[in-house]
Amino acid sequence: MATILVTGGCGLIGDHICSGLLRKGNTVIAVDKKESEYNAGKEHFIFREASPSDQGKYGEVFDEFEIDYVVHLACTVDNDYGAVIDKEQMDECAACDKFLYKLAIAKNIQKFILLSTTQVYKQPENREPVREDDIVKPVTNYGKMKVNSETAFANDVRNVKNMICCVARVPMVYSLNYTENLMSRIRDPKDKSIFVFRTGEYGYHMCCIHNISDFIIGFLRQAESTNYTGVYNVADSSLVMASEIVAFMKQHHRLGPVIQKASLAGSLKQKLFGDPEQKTNYRWLDVTTIDKNFMFDTTKSSRICPFRWNIRNTK
Repeated sequence: MATILVTGGCGLIGDHICSGLLRKGNTVIAVDKKESEYNAGKEHFIFREASPSDQGKYGEVFDEFEIDYVVHLACTVDNDYGAVIDKEQMDECAACDKFLYKLAIAKNIQKFILLSTTQVYKQPENREPVREDDIVKPVTNYGKMKVNSETAFANDVRNVKNMICCVARVPMVYSLNYTENLMSRIRDPKDKSIFVFRTGEYGYHMCCIHNISDFIIGFLRQAESTNYTGVYNVADSSLVMASEIVAFMKQHHRLGPVIQKASLAGSLKQKLFGDPEQKTNYRWLDVTTIDKNFMFDTTKSSRICPFRWNIRNTK
């Protein structure tokens, strides 16, 4: 079994990924600002404290252990960061990028996975699924931050012959008990009321946390040559419908009154004036895209992992 370094290994996403890797018999070194209780005390789980920009402490970790693989989750929304991404977060992420990839190269890491976001893509102009080679043109701070991370990664590993490199672009995540992103899809960004447009039969392409974990485990197990190096869209196999979110929340959690809107005219008018929060807030709901049903093509990543988790069977 492998020794795997997981940056941001004690955040929401990190907890689940470390747990999955441990169940497969790996030794997992989780580096984060503080340890969570999720995996504490488990056999073959090791925690080291460091902030994403602490080059010295990361260097000590790479020197202390014979690391085979790196899963880079630090500087990720819903893991290390909250929904608001401003200059402070962008600067910290850039500082981490300056040394982490170079450390991995210097230590001859065999496989490296960078968690990115589908917010890097240009907003689609039609309903064709967005493929990994489609136009990258981020609007949000988070999208720009992750494009910069991807670019730094590509530049650093360009001439590395032996490292298998993966960029996993993931949309908003959720689980049975983590519902902030689900709720943001049915919450009006202006007055914070809960609503659905007509009957709620429109959807958003999201990703159950357990699908991310399954993909990463599958990639680390299956990727045997640099032919696997590249970008992968990692998401559920189908859309999460707004009506499903309402039903899910009523079944498993508390949900207040839900307004059924017949028209989005008022919201669209508000949109015309723009809002600076749209760029900084990861969860901002762009009402102009509410019934577009954008999807991300997961054909490539499906060869690694059958995305079996969804809003109906999540745990």
